[in-house]
Amino acid sequence: MSTKAKKKREGSSAQRLRLELIGPKGTVAIDRVIKSFGFSKAQLAETAGLSVETLYRPNRLKAPKTQVRLKEMLEIVARVADWAGGKDQAMAWYRAEPLPAFGGRTAESLVKDGKATAVRDYLDHVALGGFA
Repeated sequence: MSTKAKKKREGSSAQRLRLELIGPKGTVAIDRVIKSFGFSKAQLAETAGLSVETLYRPNRLKAPKTQVRLKEMLEIVARVADWAGGKDQAMAWYRAEPLPAFGGRTAESLVKDGKATAVRDYLDHVALGGFA
């Protein structure tokens, strides 16, 4: 499959996941995310690097910092869903796969530290045939 065809396929999968998990106003639909991945609010908070209270308080849940962190997590999971074998496998990769280019840190760890852009750049590099 050509790189262009792969990007188109990945884009459609990523787009489907985003549409499923992000509400009409552009905010992450927490209940949909929890249901989709089988998480509790505590598990989702831990995965996104947020306090549990954040997901229980509507004003904190809608805060830009919270929404950005959740969207970064979901965007990265969506990007790898096709080659990981699905969204659940992509979430497992996000949480547990050590990335050699980052000293063995996981995508989850990097996003929690505000390095989502570095993970996205890494995924772009790998998608274009670069070494992991």
